[in-house]
Amino acid sequence: MSQPDTHAAKKPDAHPKAGENAEDTLYAVRQKVYPRAVTGLFATWRWILVWATQLIFYGLCWLPWNGRQAVLLDVVERKFYIFGWIFWPQDIFFLAILLIISAYSLFFFTAVAGRLWCGYACPQTVYTEIFMWIEEKIEGNRSQRMKLDQSPMSARKVALKAAKFGAWGALSLWTGFTLVGYFTPIQDLLHEAVTFSFGPWELFWISFYGGFTYLFAGVMREQVCKYMCPYARFQGVMFDADTLVITYDPERGEPRGARKKGADPKTVGKGDCVDCGICVQVCPTGIDIRNGMQYECIGCAACIDACDQVMEKMNYPKGLIRYTTENAMKRQWGRKEILAHVMRPRILIYAGVLMAICAAFMWGLATRSTLRVDVIKDRSTLSREVEGGLIANVYNLQVMNMTEKPRRFALSASGLDGVRVSPAEPFEVDAAGLKAVTIEVAVPPESGKPGSNTVYIEIKALDDETVSVREKTAFLIPR
Repeated sequence: MSQPDTHAAKKPDAHPKAGENAEDTLYAVRQKVYPRAVTGLFATWRWILVWATQLIFYGLCWLPWNGRQAVLLDVVERKFYIFGWIFWPQDIFFLAILLIISAYSLFFFTAVAGRLWCGYACPQTVYTEIFMWIEEKIEGNRSQRMKLDQSPMSARKVALKAAKFGAWGALSLWTGFTLVGYFTPIQDLLHEAVTFSFGPWELFWISFYGGFTYLFAGVMREQVCKYMCPYARFQGVMFDADTLVITYDPERGEPRGARKKGADPKTVGKGDCVDCGICVQVCPTGIDIRNGMQYECIGCAACIDACDQVMEKMNYPKGLIRYTTENAMKRQWGRKEILAHVMRPRILIYAGVLMAICAAFMWGLATRSTLRVDVIKDRSTLSREVEGGLIANVYNLQVMNMTEKPRRFALSASGLDGVRVSPAEPFEVDAAGLKAVTIEVAVPPESGKPGSNTVYIEIKALDDETVSVREKTAFLIPR
């Protein structure tokens, strides 16, 4: 039978001879993993999500929208353009809500079915899958890759390695280029690439992100998931006995052993597991799922696809390795009982909170005003007497037009009798622009009490009266 698909450098003797110095190492010697290609239901879903996520990532920055790209995070101008929305630094509240939604989504999906994010949509998993596909197309299948690595240096080996590393490097640089294209207009960035006129920051971030894509997906691979990702360490506290996880059924599979195709396990005194080792060979982190739940398992379900194919060839029922729960395994529950316990109070609470936050987020976006005004009282002159014996206060206004068309606005004030504003003429703010306006608000001295009084400054769009902002501020009358 095939042996587990790992290839390692020779390990040092674990038991030194008497008289030799024994030294405890702080890290384990890496055993290079050569994952075997696998097909099946879960592999198909993985590739569907690979295509979906990468079409969005690589394509969205090229999508035009109102004369610009659809998604542009313009850090220099401090404006984030996302389709028809324009977000300013004052909109950081929406970012906070989005992060809360992401966190609750992670809690929800982990409590339901473990590391779904890791196995199907995590960038580390997605790019490792792409890099392994490139590697297989250039160097061949698993056994061919192992032989190539073990063979002496030759022109063919150099050519294959150079082609693989070159393809990885090109994809990594394009990934870095695309990421920077969300912060610098992608058309401008393309022109800089053609003319070799990158700015220092663009060049740095393209190289930085591209380099780490190459390092993580091409070189380190499973090491990132096993040792660098914090999620692998704290996922256990988010599981319980009713969480769906990838599990090997030892009662059905043990004792393991080889036998002829189609042989009844009972007649040979063995379980359904034929000990082929293919579940280990397809694992991207190189673990043996038959050893029980392990933090290194990323939940990709490659072992399920591989084992089901072996069971099908042996004419045995599928599901020796499957998604199930700890309670279901102990009590031999069917699908209905598993589903009933998966939808437990904890999950319903997570789902309810998540839906409420998502609804509030969408409501906030839908009702978000396209006009924002900050009113700041001029502290250099708290109050003064002007022509006609009126008392005047000066205010500095920051008016933000959060639409992609120029707009004219009118000013007015209320809250005290006889209040007037100057200048009273309408003013225009550019599309997605910010305009500083200094105004003077004056009132008769008898219209308010000495000290602080409340006035309201209203700014209204002339082309749409529903777009208006009414800001409360203090008006000082000297004693």
